[in-house]
Amino acid sequence: MKKHGFARICAAVPVVKPASVEKNLSAILELIHKAKSDRPDLLLLPELAISGYSCSDLFRQNTLLEKSKKVLQSLTEETLQLDFPIIVGVPLLVHSALYNCAAVLSGGQILGIVPKIYLPNSNEFYEQRWFSSGRNIRENTISLNHEIIPFGTDLIFQDENNPLMRFGIEICEDLWSPLPPSTFLSLAGALIIANPSASNELVGKADYRKQVTSQQSARTIGSYIYASAGPGESTTDTVYGGHTLIYENGRLLKEGDRFQTQNSWICSDVDLEFLEHQRISSPSYSQTIDFESLPFRTIPYKGTASSRDEEGLQRLVDSHPFVPSSEEDREIRCREIFSIQSTALAARLMHIGCKTAVLGLSGGLDSTLALLVAQEAFTRAGLPQTGLQCYTMPGFGTTKRTKSNAQLLCEEMGIPMEVMDIQDICTHQLKDLNHSGEPSDVAYENVQARQRTMYLMNKANMMGGIVIGTGDLSELALGWCTYNGDHMSMYAVNTGVPKTLVRYLVQFVADRQKNRKAAEILYDIIDTPISPELLPPDRQGQIAQKTEDVIGPYELHDFFLYQFVRCGFGPSKTYYLAKKAFEDHYEPRVIKDWLKKFIQRFFSQQFKRSCLPDGPKVGTIALSPRGDWRMPSDSDPEIWLKELEETE
Repeated sequence: MKKHGFARICAAVPVVKPASVEKNLSAILELIHKAKSDRPDLLLLPELAISGYSCSDLFRQNTLLEKSKKVLQSLTEETLQLDFPIIVGVPLLVHSALYNCAAVLSGGQILGIVPKIYLPNSNEFYEQRWFSSGRNIRENTISLNHEIIPFGTDLIFQDENNPLMRFGIEICEDLWSPLPPSTFLSLAGALIIANPSASNELVGKADYRKQVTSQQSARTIGSYIYASAGPGESTTDTVYGGHTLIYENGRLLKEGDRFQTQNSWICSDVDLEFLEHQRISSPSYSQTIDFESLPFRTIPYKGTASSRDEEGLQRLVDSHPFVPSSEEDREIRCREIFSIQSTALAARLMHIGCKTAVLGLSGGLDSTLALLVAQEAFTRAGLPQTGLQCYTMPGFGTTKRTKSNAQLLCEEMGIPMEVMDIQDICTHQLKDLNHSGEPSDVAYENVQARQRTMYLMNKANMMGGIVIGTGDLSELALGWCTYNGDHMSMYAVNTGVPKTLVRYLVQFVADRQKNRKAAEILYDIIDTPISPELLPPDRQGQIAQKTEDVIGPYELHDFFLYQFVRCGFGPSKTYYLAKKAFEDHYEPRVIKDWLKKFIQRFFSQQFKRSCLPDGPKVGTIALSPRGDWRMPSDSDPEIWLKELEETE
């Protein structure tokens, strides 16, 4: 796991009682020794967990403060047996000022102490009554138990065995301030922000807390770990739920149950390599950094150097990263994408003053989606549907099923359709080329694709219209399109849609079709095997050339595409994640073989992407040479293939 840039983070809530310092130590130790079975790289405890947060004026009692300091030392000594740091809240008196602090303990030492900056002092909170802010402290070290300890809000802790493991700390209210300290900690390099908190529960507050935490995680392009005080705190006027959260770049990885009456903790594996890649890829992030105004100190420590692959990854690896898992989220995603596609085409038609569009309809998924988008675009642009002209062009591999579906769909939707059989002209062209006429090479297939595109382009010129492209994002990644054939159009509406999502978009429209016959045709198209239909059908007249038999399962290729482009991962990590995601579906050998094919095709087919027609970007991944992906057409994949070959 560490080889692939993961770190295991735990947020823990011990059952503590205000001012019961010895009992609190016992609860904390019990929790630590249970949580260490998860072998974390960092464990976070709540704000003032040693003393309890709700001690009120007892914080002015020297007895409580001295005992808390002694318990901190006892807890520090216990960490000598651990190979991960612990963050624990404690009140500390420094030169006649009392601070609400978070101490970082590791290897029997206090690595550093961070004081809270923003002290809430309204409604149920009165922290300024007891504590001083850490904003303008004069000392950057303190003496504690005869040790000189780094002290301040400028500390970033880094694991010498895992350089990506860099974390900073802000405490409770610091997060809720207009300019949280975590913003500066992140700009200074911290990939993880830990927040020991004591946030009481009110109606709706948990959801708001999650929103704020998620937004800060996304804004800083980092991981945010949050642990709040639990029900053991005083309930005189407030209740503390023990809310625990782990976020990564705005995404919730794990949330603990609130209101538990026993020690509890959550763990999740944070992808630090992904966060580092996202920061590198974000120009606005790097432009924000002003190192002169960020005089932060790095505190090194030694975490565990061992791997834990045998324990498995404690996070979901989504096998279909482009497709939301819940039906509700899928519907929202499909509605938005369909709106982006149709609005883009409508805008293009209006910009160029065009009232006609030409589309080749095969009866397959991609061209069907393009038709549905085009129909909606004409409606949005206020153009008559008669301006949308479809052609189905049966060739050597066209089956009765796809041809029939194309014709029937246009008939039910009231879209003009013409049949243009290209077999004779393709046969004639092959003969002119001194080709055998047998399906023995790529020329046999591509002559059909280029003939179709030529017909469409010429028809569009005759009608004063544009050709709508049908190819999708996955085909562009793999180069599964004929150069200057279906590769080319005047506006490509599916260029940002991965194959695994195309069928859901078609289904989205089908589910809302008032014309039930049209809906039935769409459902049959969804169930039709994916094929370019360039090779003759089998003896039963069924599709013989199935795309996924040739280039591999699209669900695998879309997964590879997401990891490679969106996350910047190499073959080793992509393979590692794919094995986790598809462990019940594909053997590792199969995954590795298709990943090799993906790398080879992605590199070798860049020349097709270097001259793509215009088309709308709909998600975080796009391959347009004018926008998201710039790559030399003659790039060498050798080091990627070698890395994969050496990966177990």
